[in-house]
Amino acid sequence: MESVTVLGSTGSIGESTLDVIARHPDRYSVFALTANTQVDKLVEQCQAFKPKCVVMRDELSASLLAKRLKALALSADVLSGEAGLIEVASASEVNTVMAAIVGAAGLLPALAAVEAGKKVLLANKESLVMTGSLFLSAVKKSGAVLLPIDSEHNAIFQCMPLDHSDFDKAGVRRILLTASGGPFRQFSVQEMEHITPTQACAHPNWSMGKKISVDSATLMNKGLELIEACWLFNTTPAHIEVVIHPQSVIHSMVDYIDGSVIAQLGNPDMRTPIAHALGWPERIDSGVSLLDIVAVAKLDFEPPDETRFPCLRLARESFAAGKTAMVLLNAANEVAVAAFLQGRLSFNQIPVVIDQVLQTAELTEPESVAVVQEADRQARAVALGLVDKALR
Repeated sequence: MESVTVLGSTGSIGESTLDVIARHPDRYSVFALTANTQVDKLVEQCQAFKPKCVVMRDELSASLLAKRLKALALSADVLSGEAGLIEVASASEVNTVMAAIVGAAGLLPALAAVEAGKKVLLANKESLVMTGSLFLSAVKKSGAVLLPIDSEHNAIFQCMPLDHSDFDKAGVRRILLTASGGPFRQFSVQEMEHITPTQACAHPNWSMGKKISVDSATLMNKGLELIEACWLFNTTPAHIEVVIHPQSVIHSMVDYIDGSVIAQLGNPDMRTPIAHALGWPERIDSGVSLLDIVAVAKLDFEPPDETRFPCLRLARESFAAGKTAMVLLNAANEVAVAAFLQGRLSFNQIPVVIDQVLQTAELTEPESVAVVQEADRQARAVALGLVDKALR
């Protein structure tokens, strides 16, 4: 029986993970579930999966949860805050950790799971974007197993040979990283000036949280995935081509020097990569419906337009700049997206804020997590100042 901690269990990835786990009660048990502030949803999950531990982001939510669980006669240790997340991510009873907390908040719990040598299912791309070599060094040192959950990176992983540490030896020419293009793929620059948060969160293919939906709409999500792919597969942006594929049926491809292009296809359902990683190296049922390739009928591809969607360019440039540039990129984006969702910033101002932070903030060598966190803090302060300035 494999014991699983789900970090971010009330989000879309967390819910999909629990759906897959529920299909295999003889194979998986839930050790811990964690949430931000969604007490009601976590209570429902506790009733269904009977975790030994639960964690809420703040003490008030944890107190409310504890009272609700007690009233239902459900026995679970209720923890709170970052310390609680780290505890359930690194607990000795746990075999596998789904790292699905969105944004920089997911870094330390994911890193704790890695340092404890767990099988880590990484849905928090920001962990690699922010800490890169530090994170991968911890994987190597602890012997943790790191498996990508983003549909694109999971697809690349499936299309790569097991030893993909050297592209030349593996015969790999390039990675083709697919993107749906989001809901505004055909919008003009002028039309994009009036985009609302409701429009930006209505992704045409995927059911996701608000932050990642906005990232997909700006193509920053693809920029972050470009950086993540570089770290995961030991390569550079020069060997990764982003391709807009509106149907989201091909999740990514790997091009080999003999002319072969291997692709991973499937319905746009996150339970596929989750089941792949949970069962790896075996295959298990995910509950995803059969791909009807005849009904799909055609597959379209086009290059991304970095004039209308400059976030992709900014991500590439931050990787080239190195040092803490990627930390700044991520922090500024999180602040700008939050401001957009609050109605404090226009859609087109998101990349403007990010660019200005990258231009003005000082770059340092990310020698430790503490250095990364300080760069993150400073970048957020600068970004918040730019948002306030934009409101005047």
